[in-house]
Parts: sequence; structure tokens; C-alpha cells
Amino acid sequence: MKTYTVHLIRHGLTQGTLEGRYLGHTDETLCDEGVRQLKEMQKQYGYPTPDVVVTGTLTRCIETAEILFPDKEPVQLRGFDECDFGEFEGHTADELKPYPEFGEWLAGGEDARPLNGESNREFATRVCTAFNELVEGLFKTGTRNVAIITHGGVIMTLMAAFALPQLPMTEWLCPAGCGYTLRITPEIWSQVGKAETIADVPDEPLTPEQEQALWDYYPTEEPDDE
Repeated sequence: MKTYTVHLIRHGLTQGTLEGRYLGHTDETLCDEGVRQLKEMQKQYGYPTPDVVVTGTLTRCIETAEILFPDKEPVQLRGFDECDFGEFEGHTADELKPYPEFGEWLAGGEDARPLNGESNREFATRVCTAFNELVEGLFKTGTRNVAIITHGGVIMTLMAAFALPQLPMTEWLCPAGCGYTLRITPEIWSQVGKAETIADVPDEPLTPEQEQALWDYYPTEEPDDE
């Protein structure tokens, strides 16, 4: 039975990530620590060998792809960009607490949105549409193995929408340079629109100490995605 493999990988660290800022469409580059971390992870752990690499259009994703998959020219798709945080861009959670819209947005209501930003519904529709179109493209072209370098919020949204086992979005949070591998079987996809989660990325299991070391770069245990 022919199956297709999709690797969802979060981009490397930026200065905004380290400071706990909501970046969204803000086009930051990887910070020096982010570049160092990715290069070290590439040497130490097992990353996939995709036929095609897809990224969002923001620099931090493109730079991550260039480090992890230097022999591949990434295909840039705007559908895999992070949520537009509007006037919340560049601010920390502490700075945004006085805004009632911030609490409403964090509560997860579908129509809640950052000030002048993208609503939760609009964001989910955009990224899920992009993923559906990508999967259909894989079926048509016979491309069997693809890596998508994108953002934490995009990965959590896609995994909550399409992945088996079915888990809440927050269960799919992953640190920089990490993610998940999905196996898509056309018959199952056509019937229920779901994909099987078969591995973490990197594919070499991390020890608890190694995983904690990745999270230690963040200002909190569960950082907001940038």
C-alpha cells in the first residue's frame, strides 16, 4: 500500500523567541544561539531525508531549512506562515495582559483575534487549507516524502486537526528544531482526513535530559509560539 510521509518541523530560535515575544508575521532572522543549536542538532540527531522541503515565507523558516537540508531548495508557501498577531506583534504576554482581547484570544474562541490580527478561525482555516492542498499535490505528483519547516502554532493546529492519535493543540507543543512525522494513507485520508503520527523529529529518541536542554532556552516551560 502506497503511503506518504510528512515531517512537520519547527523553525530555530530567534531573539524574540528567547524574550517570549509574539512574532507572528514579524520577519526575524534566527539568532546566533538558534543557528548554533540547529547545527549541533543536525550533527547529533537523525533528521529525515525528504524529497521536497516546504517552508513558510518568513526568514526564520527559510534559514532553518538551509541549515537542516542544505541540498534542497525550499518551496515557500504563505499558507504555512504563523498567525498574524496584529497589534500584539513584538509584545510579551506580560505586556498584553491589560488588553481584554488578549485573554479572549488565549481562551481559544474561534472568532477571538489579536487587535487587528487574524482570528483563530481564520488562522486554522488558512493553514489547514494549505495542508490539504499540499497532500493533494503529493498524491498527484507521487512525491512520497516532504518536510515542512514552519511555526509552532502552525504545527499545533495541523496536528490537532489531522493527526492520530487525536489530542488537544497544547499536547503538540514542540521545541525549536523539533516536530513530528505523519504517515498519510490515501484510502484513510479520503475517508476521514486523518494521518498517523509515527515518529518525533529528530527521529533519534532524545533522552529526558536532552529534551529538557532544548526547553531550557525558553523563558517559560510552555513558551508562546513565535
